Amino acid sequence: MAKETDDRTQRRGGWVPYGLLSPGVVWLALFFLVPLLTLVRVSLSTQESRFEQKFSFTWEFKNYSDVLSEFGDIFLRSFGYAGIATVLCIAIGYPMAYFIAFRGGRYRNLLLGLVVVPFFTSYLVRTIAWVSIMGDEGPFLDLIRALALDGALDGIGITDNGRLLATEWAVIGGLTYNFLPFMVLPIYVSLEKIDVALVEAAKDLYSGAARSFRKVTLPMSLPGVFAGTLLTFIPASGDFINAEFLGGPKNTMIGNVVQQQFLVQNRYTSAAAISLILMVIITAGVLVYAKVLGTEDLT
Repeated sequence: MAKETDDRTQRRGGWVPYGLLSPGVVWLALFFLVPLLTLVRVSLSTQESRFEQKFSFTWEFKNYSDVLSEFGDIFLRSFGYAGIATVLCIAIGYPMAYFIAFRGGRYRNLLLGLVVVPFFTSYLVRTIAWVSIMGDEGPFLDLIRALALDGALDGIGITDNGRLLATEWAVIGGLTYNFLPFMVLPIYVSLEKIDVALVEAAKDLYSGAARSFRKVTLPMSLPGVFAGTLLTFIPASGDFINAEFLGGPKNTMIGNVVQQQFLVQNRYTSAAAISLILMVIITAGVLVYAKVLGTEDLT
């Protein structure tokens, strides 16, 4: 009798994990899977008129080839901007995270607080603030002129006729600034988990500071670099705010195109096709990146 009771209890307990998962599954189904399937359906439809949302599902794969031929260069530009911004975030964020983790001491929490302070302000407000900072009469260009660097920066393409706004580097700078905390925090978490004794052991085995960093610290912090890269590159690829306010007509990103196609041009089938192509390319890139970086043990 006791064994039968235990079996019934075990069977009932076996459903508990599924019950706990069900709210999340329902949420994902309603607000991710259903919209995604709707997007797929619209992307393969024929729009009867730009002025009304009526679609005929016709397996119109030509929508994909059309948007690739029309906006292929903007796709490349968007991934280029996002890639450069991600590399800059790693170059800036890794030393910051390293200093906070190993040299922050009692000021560690304060320094982490300063990293997340920008989140207390709207993303849009932060970007618009950079319009004033990078403006023709802003402090950034004033400093460049004071140091007589305007000619040199024009020569290497960072500024355009002494202007920084409406250039690709203004957009990249905005992306780097806005997404830098998403790089610093994951790297900091990975570095904080490293046992300092391992680094000291490497030094005891006559490994210099550079070698111990390359052989111990860097490999153990790769999960943080991987997570930070994803958190930076993916939203930066689809961003449209920085290109809208800091860039010009030649700096349009694919997020701006999606916004225009959906909200201005009313070309819903094209907008849906662009969105799905962006998702597929980013997903494929993430899988390849994970394979190359070897993050199967990411925790």
